[in-house]
Amino acid sequence: MLYIGLDLGTSACKLLLVDETGAVRNTVTKSYPLSFPQPGWSEQAPEDWWQAVLAGVPELLTGFDPAQVAGIGAGGQMHGLVALDEADRVLRPAILWNDGRTASQVDYLNGQVGKAVLSQRTANIAFAGFTAPKLLWMRENEPELFARIKKIMLPKDYLVYRLTGVHATDYSDASGMLLLDVEHKCWSAEMLAECGVTEAQMPRLFESWQPVGTLTADAARALGLPESVVVCAGAGDNAAAAVGTGTVGEGHCNISLGTSGTIFISSDKFGVDPNNALHAFAHVDGGWHLMGCMLSAASCNSWWQDQIIGTTDYKGEEARIDPDKLGRNHVYFLPYLMGERSPINDTNARATFIGMTMDTSRADMTQAMLEGVAFAIRDSFEVARSLGIEIPRSNICGGGSKSALWKTILANVLGIPLDTVATEQGPGYGAAMLAMVACGQFASVRQAADALVRIKSTVEPDPALVARYNDRYDRFQKIYPACRELFPQLM
Repeated sequence: MLYIGLDLGTSACKLLLVDETGAVRNTVTKSYPLSFPQPGWSEQAPEDWWQAVLAGVPELLTGFDPAQVAGIGAGGQMHGLVALDEADRVLRPAILWNDGRTASQVDYLNGQVGKAVLSQRTANIAFAGFTAPKLLWMRENEPELFARIKKIMLPKDYLVYRLTGVHATDYSDASGMLLLDVEHKCWSAEMLAECGVTEAQMPRLFESWQPVGTLTADAARALGLPESVVVCAGAGDNAAAAVGTGTVGEGHCNISLGTSGTIFISSDKFGVDPNNALHAFAHVDGGWHLMGCMLSAASCNSWWQDQIIGTTDYKGEEARIDPDKLGRNHVYFLPYLMGERSPINDTNARATFIGMTMDTSRADMTQAMLEGVAFAIRDSFEVARSLGIEIPRSNICGGGSKSALWKTILANVLGIPLDTVATEQGPGYGAAMLAMVACGQFASVRQAADALVRIKSTVEPDPALVARYNDRYDRFQKIYPACRELFPQLM
């Protein structure tokens, strides 16, 4: 049998065709635009996501028998607000995870409702990217549209709806809305009331691997697939990527260097960071996970190389960096191009180069950018360590992990080995694995991970370089506090 995994990203939808042995038989990528209507805003048209699937699936199946497709799973960008009216029409462009317009709503939730209350209700505090502040913003700024909301869902859930006609979400993705009681896996009545919505407006909750339904007649006809194809609930992108790297069960870690950067620690037990610097979310295997998320990771690399120095030769730029200068660079970079989430939770934070002198080279700046992202991931890593969590090693995935130099820098900044899995397909591969479980190919997510995920290579840290980076990290930590009060004045 064949399975389709959908990776609904910020810039494109990547589609994977996977057979029952876990081999990726074909991939297709369909891009779509991203809109920035005002500074700090980030939006997309949900119809563009669906059109990407409509165009991508037939292309994906070229040369294959559609009758062999048993299931579809979706992993997608989290937190985005998709609002539908009573006819299931999209009311406005989706407000995305990296949208920063909700600063006042976040301040209200964290300050007036209170972080302790939010944490008790949802296991998390408010961040600008979360869905609940977006609902408050919409109620305050677009009251006529807000009054017409019939259903609220997340980006990948819109695809599931178009495939099945069912309004559904999964626990991992719903955890990032600030509307779910994560510990008890149900909607928080208090948070729904706070945002002026009802449970009837929310999608039905599922475990990620559970079947939501089968294809509607219209969807099957448009995609060229049988109506019998099973669609599972799917997962948020980071949780889906974790499945694809085998990060399930107690004590496993995955680092993703995608547009955003995440550190993802799975657990069989529910737990909350008392300082709420890390998110406490449900995981796709029925357990939970802690996650730190920085808003700009690999996107810092594309910004610096494409827009600033004007090149697409990423490897060529990295080749300019002297290996002997690792851990000795005098230039530092704060990677806060879109503000920052974990662990500082500051929408006003901005990217900053500091430490340049007359002998600073282009290579020094590129190195500082790569190191700055690694240092910011270590910020969340240190929060986990402060909670007594031991992280002896981690998987790594995402577009940035294709850089051998960046993996070397990160392994030494964190001081742990970093493993790369044989199938580096991120959320799409994890989504296909969830579809396999939904169709009975495997009895559980853990069984699927044990059977299909294999380590391809490992980057080991160098003790001498780890020591140098420890010193550089100590200095890096002082830059944001020194700039924090200045950033709001630069707006």
